[in-house]
Amino acid sequence: MGVVIPDDILQAARMTEADLKREIAIMLYQQKKLSSGKARRLAGKSLIGFQQELASRGICVNYDVEDFEAEVANLKKLGDL
Repeated sequence: MGVVIPDDILQAARMTEADLKREIAIMLYQQKKLSSGKARRLAGKSLIGFQQELASRGICVNYDVEDFEAEVANLKKLGDL
């Protein structure tokens, strides 16, 4: 399912599509509706980039079991664990 935001809305908000995705991702993450993995994917950021974005806004990182398991799986896939 995709969400279509009309161009005039983006222009009125003075945002690009990427800006809007980032803002939505951060809002949903802050409300604990998305894990950091899903939020950073929506925002189009790396884990570190997403954490830096949160830190620049004074938002605490929510680190849960799902995040930990995702990191372990990624490390195993990369052969670092």
